[in-house]
Amino acid sequence: MSATCFVQPLDLIKNRMQLSGVGGGKKEYKTSFHAAKGIIQKEGFFALYNGLSAGLLRQATYTTTRLGVYNWLFSVLTGKDGKPPNFAVKAGCGMLAGMCGAFVGTPAEVALVRMTADGRLPPEQRRNYSSVVSALVRITREEGLLTLWRGAIPTMGRAMVVNAAQLASYSQAKEILLNTGYFEENIMLHFCSSMISGLITTAASMPVDIAKTRIQNMKMIDGKPEFKGAGDVLMKVVRNEGFFALWKGFTPYYARLGPHTVLTFIFLEQLNQAYKNHVLNA
Repeated sequence: MSATCFVQPLDLIKNRMQLSGVGGGKKEYKTSFHAAKGIIQKEGFFALYNGLSAGLLRQATYTTTRLGVYNWLFSVLTGKDGKPPNFAVKAGCGMLAGMCGAFVGTPAEVALVRMTADGRLPPEQRRNYSSVVSALVRITREEGLLTLWRGAIPTMGRAMVVNAAQLASYSQAKEILLNTGYFEENIMLHFCSSMISGLITTAASMPVDIAKTRIQNMKMIDGKPEFKGAGDVLMKVVRNEGFFALWKGFTPYYARLGPHTVLTFIFLEQLNQAYKNHVLNA
């Protein structure tokens, strides 16, 4: 949640860029900087923080679950001699942790996507949720409870990719850097490990993130959903916008995920150390 306070504007820009060109429409933004400039000019600087309450709730649910499950599995699978599990096992732990976290966090994710996308719509089409609570209540009342889990499957798929890449690559990078002899257990080690992790995670997860974003923001057209599923989204993106459109918004996505990964792991490591020192007295 602390990390999200720093990167919320980048998340909003990423979502706007991923929704640009939906339905074969005109591409709204050429670059991330063009998107940021356009949003500030049309909606004001603080529009970059639209959906912050949903972003915080998402972290409180999704990230709490995924980190808790991963750390528990990592501890269980660490050998009695203290030897950590291999990379494949770490990736498997990350996938399972991500899947659990994504299911818990999907309602907040749906609210986040809608709140960050609202400003790009004409005034008469905006949903105008006042907060994440307003969003969740109105979605349930107007569209049904299960709508809160719309896009849960691609969200879980994205989370499995993200966490297999992020958590496993962080653990692996940390282990490799420690073995070089140039690093010791401190913030510099956490920073370098998490930057490596962020880059790997961004490249691996962007296509499924675009599918998730568009499904969660889609509307019904003549009583039918705009997309049939994640595969349909990806096929239409490639057909209408080109193959590399699957990485549309790469810069804000990495600019968000890189620092978010760094801040998350640095905060996590410091909190873990404080817990060991002051609670466990270790």
